[in-house]
Amino acid sequence: MRFLLLLTLATPAAAWEFSVENDTCRLTHTEAEAEAVVTYTPADSLYAITLTGPETWAPFPFFVIRFDGARPLTITTDRQTYAGSALTVTDRGFGNVLDGLASNQSAIAQLGPQSMAFSLEGAAPEVAKFRACTDAALA
Repeated sequence: MRFLLLLTLATPAAAWEFSVENDTCRLTHTEAEAEAVVTYTPADSLYAITLTGPETWAPFPFFVIRFDGARPLTITTDRQTYAGSALTVTDRGFGNVLDGLASNQSAIAQLGPQSMAFSLEGAAPEVAKFRACTDAALA
C-alpha cells in the first residue's frame, strides 16, 4: 500500500496551464498518453488545438472532439492537419472548444477509428486566463 502511495506522489500531476510565449497565448495539458495545446495568436486572430499522442494519426475526412460532463458538446470539422503523432485543427473562432474545455470533465478526440481521451479537471480557471489573452494583455 505504501508503494502505491509513493508511486502516486512521484507521478507528476496532470494539470492545465496558461502561458504566453512569443506573443502567443497557450493553454497546455499533458497526461501519460496525451498532450493538448491550445494556442491563440492575436496578431492574426488564429486559434489552434494540437493533440499529440503515442501513435501517428492516420488521415481521415473528419475530426470529432466530444466533451463529456455538465455541458456535453460534440464538435466536428474537416480543418485538421497532421505532422506525425500531432494533429492540429485551426480556426478563427474557438468559443465552443473553450466552452467545452471549461465546462466539462473529460474530452475524447476522434479521427476515424483512432481516439485520444484527456481529463478536463482544473481546466476552467486556466481557460478563463486564456480567454482574457488579447493584444492588450500581451503588451
